[in-house]
Amino acid sequence: MKKLTILIPCYNEEKGIGKVIEAIPKEKLESLGYQPHVLVIDNNSKDKTSDVARHAGAHVIFEKKQGKGHAIRTGIRSIPQDTDIVVMLDGDNSYRPQEMLRLIEPLDNGFSDVAIGTRLGGRIIGGSMPTFNRAGNWFFTFLVRTCYQGNVTDVCTGYFAWKKEVLTQLAKYLESDGFSIEMEMITKMARMNFEIISVPITYKKRAGESHLKPFGDGKKILHAWMRNLFWQPYAKHKGS
Repeated sequence: MKKLTILIPCYNEEKGIGKVIEAIPKEKLESLGYQPHVLVIDNNSKDKTSDVARHAGAHVIFEKKQGKGHAIRTGIRSIPQDTDIVVMLDGDNSYRPQEMLRLIEPLDNGFSDVAIGTRLGGRIIGGSMPTFNRAGNWFFTFLVRTCYQGNVTDVCTGYFAWKKEVLTQLAKYLESDGFSIEMEMITKMARMNFEIISVPITYKKRAGESHLKPFGDGKKILHAWMRNLFWQPYAKHKGS
C-alpha cells in the first residue's frame, strides 16, 4: 500500500480538530490502496487540542514557536520517510476531509506534482468567508497568476496535496512563520516549475474563533509575493 501522511497544523482548535480527524475517509482511502497516517501539529495551544486529537486517533507533535509557518515546517520535518503523498488541511473543520480524494487522484495518476484545494473556484458556504477576505484573496490570486504564471485560483487556501519528493524539495526553502506561508509555498513552487493543479473544494464556517488578522496578515502575504518575484532555488529541482 502507498503511505499517505495527513498534516493538520493547529492552534486552539479543540472545537474542530476531532471532527476533522473523524471525517477523514480512512476506509475509502484504504480501499484505494492508501495507508493513512494522521499527524497533528499542536502550535502551543492553550486548550485541549492535543488531548482531543489523540483521543481521535492522531499522532500529535508539539511546536512551541507560535505561527502557522513554524507549525507547518515542524510537521514536514516529522513526515515518515516511507510516505508517498502528503495532504495538509486546517484543523478548524472549515474544509471537508472527504474531498482529499479529489486532490490525491491527479498526483497518483501523474497529472500533477501538487494539487491545491480552491475555495474561490469551488463552493463557499454562506458566512464562512467575509467579503473583505474574499476580495483580498481574489487580489492576491490575480497577482500570482499574472506575475508568476501560477496555475492557481486560491493562493490563501490551507488545503494541499503533494508528492512527497516535491514537498521535500520545497521544504528546503520555506521561511515564513505565519499565515504568509501559503503564499510563500505557492510562489516558490511556481518558480520551481512544479506542475500545479487547482481542485474545487467546499469551504464552510470554521469551528471556534479565527486567528487571522486581515490587515496585518494581508500585509505579510503581500510582502511574501513581492519578496519571491525574483527568487530562484539554489539547488537543482524539477524543471531545471
